[in-house]
Order: sequence, then C-alpha cells, then structure tokens
Amino acid sequence: MLLLVVPVKAAFLWLILRAPVPGSLDRREKALRRLLCLAAAVALVLWYPIALLPGSVDAAFQLVLWAAIDVLYLLVIRWRSRVLRAVAGVLFAVELTGMANELLDELDLPELGSGDLVQPGLMLGGVAATVVTVIGQWRDGRWSRGTLIAGWWSVGAYALVLPFNVLIGRISSGTAAMLVLMDAVGLVSTVWIVATARELSAERLPAEPPPARRPVGRVAMAAMAVLPIMVVISPEQNAYLTYSGWSIDCYDRPGFGDLKPAERDAAFLCRARSTEGGGPPMFPDSLSDQAILAYGRVLCRTEDRDEQEAILTRAGSARPAWGVDSWDLVYVCPEIVGATRPELLRSTAETAAADTAYTAEENAKCRDPWPRTKGVVQATAKYFLFVDGDPGYLVHDPEDEVVDEMAELATDRSYDDNALIGVAGSAVLIGHVGDVSDLCLTVKALRAAPPSRTAGWDQVMEVPIVSRGGRLTVPEKGEGEVGAGAPMPNLAIAGKGRYRLRVYVRVDAGEEQHLVVVFPGASRKRLELKS
Repeated sequence: MLLLVVPVKAAFLWLILRAPVPGSLDRREKALRRLLCLAAAVALVLWYPIALLPGSVDAAFQLVLWAAIDVLYLLVIRWRSRVLRAVAGVLFAVELTGMANELLDELDLPELGSGDLVQPGLMLGGVAATVVTVIGQWRDGRWSRGTLIAGWWSVGAYALVLPFNVLIGRISSGTAAMLVLMDAVGLVSTVWIVATARELSAERLPAEPPPARRPVGRVAMAAMAVLPIMVVISPEQNAYLTYSGWSIDCYDRPGFGDLKPAERDAAFLCRARSTEGGGPPMFPDSLSDQAILAYGRVLCRTEDRDEQEAILTRAGSARPAWGVDSWDLVYVCPEIVGATRPELLRSTAETAAADTAYTAEENAKCRDPWPRTKGVVQATAKYFLFVDGDPGYLVHDPEDEVVDEMAELATDRSYDDNALIGVAGSAVLIGHVGDVSDLCLTVKALRAAPPSRTAGWDQVMEVPIVSRGGRLTVPEKGEGEVGAGAPMPNLAIAGKGRYRLRVYVRVDAGEEQHLVVVFPGASRKRLELKS
C-alpha cells in the first residue's frame, strides 16, 4: 500500500507547491488567492495545531474561512450566466449550513436541521457546490484543463470514500493503510484548491465559448440546486407535533386579542393537548398538529354537542362527551365564534376595561336601604356570586391566622343547620335565599346596637363575631368572578375584640338585597329577630 501511495502523494505535493502563474490581480482576486492558500495550508499542516483547540473554535474557523471563499468565488469567477451564479449562491448557502450545523453541535445548541435526511442533504449540497464551481471555472476560461480535471477528481473523491473503506477493510486488518490511502485521496481537493489560486491571473479564453442560452443546461443547474434542498426540507404532509400536554410554552397563554394571527394556532394546540386539572386532553398526542387544527375548524361549524361528540370520537378523543367550548375554538375560527361571543375576541386590557365598566354599572343599581342611619364606615356595592353552588359571602377577619379554617367551619355549620348564617369565631358565612348570581350588599359599622327595624325585611338575624387582628371585612372582587364590586371598609371600628353582626335580607322582584350591620357587643347569643 505504501509503495502505491507514496509516489501518488509525492506527485500531488509537487502540484501543490508549484509557483503561481505570473500576472496582475485585483483586490478581490488577491484576497481569494490568499484564502485558498490558507485553506490548503490548513489541510496540509495547520490542521494539527488547530486540532489542539476546542472543537467549537475549529468549526467556527472553518465556517468563517469558507464563507469568505464562497463569497469571493461568486465575485471573482466570470460565470457568464446569471442563472449559474444564482445556483452557485444557493448551493454555497447549503454547504455553509452544514458547517453551521457542526458549529451548533459543538456548542450544544439546537441545530438548523437534524435527522437522517438533513445531514446527507447538506453533504450533497457541498458536492453540488463543487460541481457548479468547476463548471463556472470552465466557462470563465482562466483555468487550465488540469485544474478542471483536479476539480472533477475532488468530486469523485467523495464518492470513493465508502468503497475505499470497504476495500481497505477487506485487505487489511489494521487502519494504518486506510489512513495513508485516504490521506492521499484527500490531497486531490487540495490540489484543485491550490491550482485555482495559482491560475487566477491567467487570461486564457475558451476556444469555443458556450452558447448564450442552453435550456437543458439551465434545467440541470436548477436541479443541482434544488435537489439538496428538497432532501433537507421535510414535506408539509409529514405529521409534526409542536406541543404536548406538558409543554412549558402552553402555560400562561394570553387571550385571543393579545396574540398575533400567526400565534393563534399554537394557542389552540396548547388547549387541545392540555391535561390541566388532571383530565384527559381534548385530542390524543398521536394526532399531528395539522390533523388537530383541521378537526378544530370542523368543530367550529357544528350545531350542537352531539355533533361535537361524534367528531371527537372519530378523532380518538378520550373525552368526546365533554365537547369543545367557544373560548377554545375562537383561536381557529374567530370569525364564527366572534359573531355570537364578541367578548372572546378581546385582549387582556380590553377585557379588564369591560369588566370594570360592567362592575361600575352593576354597583350603580344598588342603593343604601338605611340612608338616614349613617355608619362610622359604610359601603354599598353589588356582590357577585358563582352561578352554581356558591353558598354566599363571608364577613371575616383576614388578619386571623386561622381564617381559612374558620371560613370552612362557618360554611359547614351553615349547611349542617340549614341556616342562612354559619358562625365560627372570626368568620360568618351569610347565604342567599334566592337563586341569584349576585345581590346588593350594604355594610355599616355602628358604635352601638341600632333599633331592630324588621319591617320590610324577610329575614333578620344577629350573631356574634370576634376580631383577633382588628379587622372585619367582606372579600372584594379581584381577578376572579366572586366578591364585592367595590372596596369594603374595616367594620371592626373598635379594634380587636367581640362584636355583634346583624343581617337583614329581602327579595323584591327577583332582586336580593342584604344589609349587614356590625357593632361592638360581648353577647354570644344567636338571635332570630325575623324569619
């Protein structure tokens, strides 16, 4: 093997070390010659010190070097065809993408492409770039036939890598012979690079210039440019999965109006695959993004839950009977959902503004039932309840360390006694007597017990309550749907201690009205003044 390789390698080195062709060079040609000589020096000698550096440095150096060479190729070679120059530019970009992928891999960063098809496609792009460069040199006319042959041989060297590996594996049990042979074969590309640099100043023209238009050649050039890219790019019909039920990006998604049009499909995919609350997702993870979006648009046109259930069953959903809500479908068909639910199209700011305006409007409907009896502090507002299953509202001491336990105990006692009021230390739960989603609430703090004044009220009850932290108040409506529509004052006007709480309740024309009066008092009796 050495007897075969050494003469060949010596011949290649003699071709590499030949003196350049004399002649003048412009600034770009000088730069290209120097960079090509640097690339040859790296292949011959400098590879060793570079190999001692981190892999990311080597990859970055190669990327910058060949990016500069490819740009100068486009500027220096007289391509004599805009189409050929454009094809070369595309193939150079594919070649550099492969180098960029190697750099990203060294840096442990997400690559521009991955998989069994991407890397072969990028390698094919590099080979095609060499082919187009040799064709450009031939059309330019400055390079000799020997240089062009070296260029074609360098293309063939890529194809010989696999057969050589098989051949050497059969005739030698070691790897030394294979390394020597492959090193010699690798010199073919170096011979072509150096010959390209050496003959830059020549002014030869082709004896028979190619025709100005060759449709077949243009088709071939276009095919060479497109085929590597087709290998890299996956076809659109291939299934892809953007989000799963556990994707981090799916948490804290903004409202419809806060999203750009391009982001709305992703929001629907998050909801479609969400397992929030421990329930199964709307669609199984086995469905691709395209399939889920297609099913979503079909669901937008259903008439009722039965149609939705049939579609979800066909899609393999684990929860077809649940259907799909409008606030999920708005992301895939806003024009349909918005026609009946325009509020779902709002941004977060618009929703907050509309909620504030609605709350103010509802508060204005409530009036103080005891306008002549002024409290030390008082307030009147609409109290918003859950539509279903809300037991009522609390008057409690939020400073109490066991406020949550007291509130839960008060709720339990109201259920156990089937009473309007449940009492537990620093918390009093006051229920509603009608099937209502809100009620008008007035709270007053007085320094002494007022007269009973039961006339005009359906129920009047009085219970003890204690303030351990010096506060008694009613929860205010915040970001949720439940609470008072306006700030509620501190009713513990005497600070820490025991108080009496009297509740007046009436229902008039379907509207429920409550009056809560708090005043100091040590009695622990529960009084029903009117029931």
